[in-house]
Amino acid sequence: MQAKKILILGGTRDARQLAFRLIHAGHDVTTSFAGVTEHPIQPEGKVRVGGFGGAAGLRHYLVSENYNVLVDATHPFAAQISANAVDAAGNIALVRLERPAWVARPEDHWINVADISAAVDALPPQAKVMLTIGRKEVAPFVTRPDISGVARMIEPTSIPLPAIWKLILERPPFSLASEIAVLRENGITHIVSKNAGGGETEMKLVAARNLNIPVVMIARPFKPAVTTYSSVEAVNTHISKLGSKCG
Repeated sequence: MQAKKILILGGTRDARQLAFRLIHAGHDVTTSFAGVTEHPIQPEGKVRVGGFGGAAGLRHYLVSENYNVLVDATHPFAAQISANAVDAAGNIALVRLERPAWVARPEDHWINVADISAAVDALPPQAKVMLTIGRKEVAPFVTRPDISGVARMIEPTSIPLPAIWKLILERPPFSLASEIAVLRENGITHIVSKNAGGGETEMKLVAARNLNIPVVMIARPFKPAVTTYSSVEAVNTHISKLGSKCG
């Protein structure tokens, strides 16, 4: 196997697992964080923090640092970063690692919506909501005066939450028992979630199913088509088969 110099656009658990796997396969790996999360869990290997200045900046960095593989292992909702990766890659090998989306079961009650705005509109008056969408897009929900509930995120939002909202700062994974407890203790009538996929936060959906609570599920955004795998091992195998120049 020819060792590669690889840049991982990271910030996810999958990205950390991939960095570990690729480093132990003998590759030179750097993981890049956008810098949105102040205290991300650190992966094995080298780390770069901060933006690139769009697709052109990313392209310049890849070429100037002599990378020959770019892996997009960002969050499924990081649409702009994924688009920049496609525009920047050129003849540098690009592969995406993205976990599968969740799929509703017959006993689930999902309200499927296209975006944040539609999710706000889908909530009925006086809904008691559990928001699990991160900190960047809570404003349209918490400024709607007729709803209240719990906003759960890893780091606090930049806007103050009204008194009728409870802030929970926790990092996944979450157990089924803890999710059921949060829903019951706070009288939650609706969950709002992005369709991020993965097992670390899936228990909220199982809890909603058990308690017959509707889930407003926000669909994943469009991303340009590239070679995509849903497992770390599949990406590792793909990279191992690339030629030494990778394009």
